[in-house]
Amino acid sequence: MTDPVQPVSTYKSKNGLRRILDAIRYSVAGLRAAWRSEHAFRQELMVSIVATVIALAVPVAALQRLMLVGVLVLVLIVELINSAVEAVVDRISLEHHPLSKNAKDFGSAAVFLACGLAAVTWIVILWPLMAG
Repeated sequence: MTDPVQPVSTYKSKNGLRRILDAIRYSVAGLRAAWRSEHAFRQELMVSIVATVIALAVPVAALQRLMLVGVLVLVLIVELINSAVEAVVDRISLEHHPLSKNAKDFGSAAVFLACGLAAVTWIVILWPLMAG
């Protein structure tokens, strides 16, 4: 018995260096689109840039510095995923629906948790410097 033929995206047929280069191009396009259309992403990116400069300047261990910057990148990643969910929900329908609201609220909650993790990480690492 053979498997039924599943439709395959034209994006999936590429391999090798071409696929990698296209993936980079799509990623840059996604970052540009997020910068242009997502106010929250712009705000979080600006905060992340300033905070990264601070993280590079404070006298902490390399692993702590990595954690300070890493949680900032995590916030940006989760914000991009949240924006993607919102775009898909809006693409499907702009009518108010409980499932659409749930999807958007779940994405927002994920960003909230990522921001909370970032804040706690920064406090735990920098508190001894400020208190001492």
